[in-house]
Order: sequence, then C-alpha cells, then structure tokens
Amino acid sequence: MDVRIIGAPSDYGQGRRGVDMGPSAIRYAGLSTELEAAGATCLDAGDLSVPRAEERDPDYRPPSEGNAKFLRETEDVVTRLGDGVADALAADETPLVLGGDHSVAIGSLRGSARDDEIGAVWFDAHGDFNTPTTSPSGNVHGMPLAATLGVGEFAGVEWANAPGLREENVVIVGLRSVDDAERRMLSDSDVTVYTMSDIDERGVRAVVDDALQVAGHGVDGVHASLDMDWLDPNEAPGVGTPVRGGVTYREAHLAMELLAESELLRSMEVVEVNPTLDDSNETAELATELAASAFGKTVL
Repeated sequence: MDVRIIGAPSDYGQGRRGVDMGPSAIRYAGLSTELEAAGATCLDAGDLSVPRAEERDPDYRPPSEGNAKFLRETEDVVTRLGDGVADALAADETPLVLGGDHSVAIGSLRGSARDDEIGAVWFDAHGDFNTPTTSPSGNVHGMPLAATLGVGEFAGVEWANAPGLREENVVIVGLRSVDDAERRMLSDSDVTVYTMSDIDERGVRAVVDDALQVAGHGVDGVHASLDMDWLDPNEAPGVGTPVRGGVTYREAHLAMELLAESELLRSMEVVEVNPTLDDSNETAELATELAASAFGKTVL
C-alpha cells in the first residue's frame, strides 16, 4: 500500500515539553526503511507548521469555560491535520500521523471519518475521555476521545467532533490509569474498554481480536491510535505520562500484527514519543518497529 506520513509536532496538549520533537525522532529511527520492509511505499508529506507553545497564551477558555489549555491552538492544528488525513484517503493512501501529543488524534479521527463510518482502537494506558470541566490538569491530550465523540462540553463543537465515529465502534485496549469522573463517563458510554487485567487474564491475542471485531463491525475501516505509553515504561521510557504495568515488547508487536492481519486498518497515528525523556532514541525506534508491524511486516 501507499502510506502518507504526516508529522503533527504539537505539544499543546501535553504538560511536559519535548513531545513536539517526536516526529523527527521517529523518522530518524528509520521509519521509512521499516515501512518499506513491510512492502509499503512511503510518501512523506513533512510536518505541519506548529508555533511553539511558549509563544502562545494557554488560557483561552471555551468550550464552555472549562479547564483546557491551548484550545485555540489545538483547534488550528487538528483542523489542518484533518484536511491532510482526508486528502490522503481521497488519494488512496493510508495516512500515518506522527505526534506530537495525543490531542492530534482529534484531527486524525475527524479526517478519517469525514466521508465514511469508521471504528477506532485506542492502544493507551489512559482513557482520554476527560472534558474541559472534568480534567484535573487541563491538558487536551487527555480529551481526544471525548472531543471526537461529542461528550460533555464537546457536544456540537464542530472542529472537534467526528460524525462518522460512533461510541459502539470505539475500543480502548490496555487501560490502567483513569480519573474518577472519566471512569464514570466511560461506564455510562457505549465505548468498549479492555483493561490490562483483561490482557493479563485472557492474553493479548484474544483481547485484540475482540477489539477489532467490535471496532470493525459495520464500518468502512478502523483507525488505530498507538500511544507509546501503552507499553510498560521499561520498554518505552521516552513518554511524558508513563504508567507501570503496561504491555511488553512482544505483546505490542503481536497486537500490531493482528491489526495488519485484520485488513481493517484505514488510518493510524503514533504519538507521545518525547526524545528529551528517552534513552538513546529507544522509544522512537520501537515506534517505528510497531508501525511497520501494523502495516504488515513479519519475521517470515
């Protein structure tokens, strides 16, 4: 397949600077070589232009005067990213977005769901289901699923909502860190959640197989969102919000291999690589390997 790489070097949604260098680190780690080894043709669209957070005011308020930082800047980034993702799909290319923090997923999902019904599999330690009034930090990287699904204050916010994405086709895999209000909202939603306990008890193959079946039911394709903090920090140290007890190197590869085998992949992003926190670019190198597995690279 043809893969269009789109860099979204935004750190507006993160509380720790440095994740804006993630796209560069992933490319430097050999992303194109790994994808070509998977049989893909790489078309690199470069990076979106994203002004530095230090040059902007984080305190702009709406939606609904909640606690969310850099919303105006996030709106600009995700709007342009959504256009890039939609353009790639219209050209029969599979968009691969390189973050940046996880708030960029708002643009990926909106672009992927612009003209079709999609599902989403969210490989993440966190639920990302907060809203501006429930978030303890105000960091938008903890809100992208709520934003695209129109939860709470995000209801009717055009730049954030993805009309072609429904809660019943959204699956979170590997959850192990969730805020109290976020837990209640997830419980009240139609989003399917598999925690790390589910992976421990059933194995990653069974959980990912079920996740793909739910996400892919009755839709035109599946968006995969890979937050590198899904992995255990021993495997991926270069992330801003590490949580102990994540998936192993082999479990992560198997999950991506199952995604490739499903032939459901429509679009993807890899986010939250922070080179300033990494060890010899280890996390970025792992990100390239996992992306290649998602696009079909196998041992034999």
